[in-house]
Amino acid sequence: MSCCSAAIAFAGSGLDRADHIRSDPERLAALMSPQASLLLMDGLAPELGEDNRLAWGRLSDAPEDAELVFLGLRHGFGCFAAVPLKGDTSPAYAHRKSWLAIAAMNGEDMAIYGCARSLVDWHARHRFCAKCGAPSVLAKGGWQRNCVNENCAAEHFPRVDPVTIMLVEHEGKLLLGRQSRFPPGSFSALAGFVEPGEAIEEAVAREVHEEAGLKVRDVTYISSQPWPFPSQLMIGCHAYADSAALIIDRTELDDARWFTRDEVAEAIEKGRESTSFFPPPPQAIAYHMLQWWLEK
Repeated sequence: MSCCSAAIAFAGSGLDRADHIRSDPERLAALMSPQASLLLMDGLAPELGEDNRLAWGRLSDAPEDAELVFLGLRHGFGCFAAVPLKGDTSPAYAHRKSWLAIAAMNGEDMAIYGCARSLVDWHARHRFCAKCGAPSVLAKGGWQRNCVNENCAAEHFPRVDPVTIMLVEHEGKLLLGRQSRFPPGSFSALAGFVEPGEAIEEAVAREVHEEAGLKVRDVTYISSQPWPFPSQLMIGCHAYADSAALIIDRTELDDARWFTRDEVAEAIEKGRESTSFFPPPPQAIAYHMLQWWLEK
């Protein structure tokens, strides 16, 4: 059994990404017509229109000389987003305006916004070549940047950072942790970035051992989620621990505890009214992973 990706926030965009058009300057130029749509954003925050749907304008609404990223086709017409002046690498919880809008969106709009946010944020933070320091320019409709230095001519591509997020089980109980930035009473799955030279299974084992002092086995994949703050791929996993004895790294976690199936079920059912712990928000893959664990 796996999580349903269609129900996971920021996945399931209805846009046709039209990869075959990105490398064709003439076809891209033809799509920049009066019928083209521009996703309206306030910096990196989404703008909403009627019925809390994403607000779309025309390309003429973009700032003068703005770089335009091709998001894909909708009903046969081009959809674009403008690169903001500044990018942002602050954590997701810091973007209150974005989260208020996200909470009101439907799933398809969340997916479109998530892709657009990751892409334009990357462009805003990568205006110069990482190899030689010369300016770089948008290419392939925004799915690439090229260095303008002819002696360098390096090509750069939007990055996605893989992150493992894992449920650790022992004798029918589930290990969850909390960081100091979490709201009081909130617990979630442990998580950490995959490091160079690591397999997913190795990253799961390392992160759990570093944060909770446990050795785990039988790592299996559950599901994944694109996370646009700024651009991660959350890789949901499950593993078993042979011991319940925790050694918590307090520089990583504020606390970590084992929870029973009944406690997890109560948290999912009652949310902020739960007496056991407060679960992650429904927009997070960790919420769906907890549901998956209850049903498996």
